This record gives sequence, C-alpha cells and structure tokens, in this order.
Amino acid sequence: MLFMGVDIGSASSKCVIIDDAAELVAQAVIPAGTGTSGPGRAVEKALAAANIGDGGNGGANRAGGGRGNDCIRQIKAVVATGYGRNTYENADDKVSELSCHAKGAAWIMPGVRTVIDIGGQDAKALSISDGGKLVNFVMNDKCAAGTGRFLDVMARVLEMNVSELAVFDEKADGLVPISSTCAVFAESEVISQLAKNAPIPNLIAGIHQSAAARAASLIKRIGAEAPVLMTGGVANNAGVVRALSRLMGLEVLTSPFSQTAGALGAALIARERNGC
Repeated sequence: MLFMGVDIGSASSKCVIIDDAAELVAQAVIPAGTGTSGPGRAVEKALAAANIGDGGNGGANRAGGGRGNDCIRQIKAVVATGYGRNTYENADDKVSELSCHAKGAAWIMPGVRTVIDIGGQDAKALSISDGGKLVNFVMNDKCAAGTGRFLDVMARVLEMNVSELAVFDEKADGLVPISSTCAVFAESEVISQLAKNAPIPNLIAGIHQSAAARAASLIKRIGAEAPVLMTGGVANNAGVVRALSRLMGLEVLTSPFSQTAGALGAALIARERNGC
C-alpha cells in the first residue's frame, strides 16, 4: 500500500511516495513551468521512479487526469499541500503546508524542535513538538526579501545561475553588507556595489547574509530551540545555511530531503488518515 504527497509551490512542484511503513519509495522535484504541467510532471516522475504501472492509460493521463487502474490499486491516498494545493484535482485531501512541513521535518530529523522553511516566495519559522506537532509559527509572505525569489533576482543582476551563488560564496574572504531588507532596494545596492568593483564572492556573501537575517528574525520571534532544520528549496544553498548558522549562533541542519519536506509530510498525513 502506497501514499502520495504533492507540494505545489511557487517555484517548483514536489511529489513524494511512501509505503505503509512510512519508508520513502520515490520523490521528484519539477521546477514551475516545466513541461505542460508542473504538478503533473512531478507526480509522473515520482511514479516512474517507483516503477508504478499506469494501467495502460499513459503517464500524462495518469499524472494529470487520472491515476490509472494499477495506480488505484497501489496508491491508497493522495494529500496535496502548498500554495497551489487547491489546483490539484487528484488529491483526496488538501492540508496546510505548515502542518506538512512540521510532519515532514519530524520524519527527516526525529527530535527536531525548530524548522525554518524558505521557499520561492515566502519563509516560515515553525516550532514543533514530538511527532511533528505544530506548536507555533510565524511567516513572511508579504515581501520577497529572504526568499528564493530574492536570490533569483540577485543572481540575475550578477548574470549567473542561482545555483552558482553558493560556489562563489565559498571563495569569499570578506563580506560586502547589503543593508536593505527590501528586495527592490537590495537590487539597487548590489548594482551600486558592482559599479564600485566589489569582489563578487564577497558581494554574494553579503547577499546571503541579508537573506539569512530575515530568516533569523523569524526564528527569534518563535524562540530558537535546537535542533534546527532548514527545509524548502533555499536549503540547497550552502551559503545561506552557513550565514544563518552564524547569525543564530547555532548549527542549522539540512537534509537531502529538505526540499521535499512538505510533500513528505503530506504523504505521511495521507498514511495516518488511512489508519497506518
């Protein structure tokens, strides 16, 4: 028996499949706008990785418009989460991303107490108890500062791919501070620093420090308690993770499952709601 979680975010769609023992079977991440359907492609890719047949209906139809006979037998329930969860018609249930990230984080790191989730357009700090129960949270969903969108804008100004930022950060021997907490004004600061021939690695370290400062302010509002786990796509940026650890004065941990934590939590909730 299998359970599936689908996390439809602003920057990507994630899909996780687990079994009735809560063991990971497959996962997939598809950037938003990839192919004809971000969520559908993520589901299709995860199903393919899990070697689940489509009952002869074809992968596209299975992912976007129906599960197919074989999938109906194997996938017991699907829970959707993320800001776009209401757009995914194949879900049996839809759950807030706050609950899903808390549940997923507890699976990734049993005993975790604080979660900082930085996604494409928002950031959330969660305080959780044993078993992934959400105790408290604060979020920034009104401004791009400190989010994946902020880093995308900075990378565009620097004429590089966002995945290159962490590589340059490692070469920094100093930090060019970016004082503005507004993404628009921060962009102007970066352009000004480029005109002054500021070292690119040091400038990127300053960009990461600025993003981490917004995340740190969220964590401080709920009260930081170790262990701290970072989830969301920005957890893949080691420069932001290092900057956040420095600012917090404690180690911020990540996992290979950080980006899919929300989808993982959704799958776990689907499993629990079906008596497993």
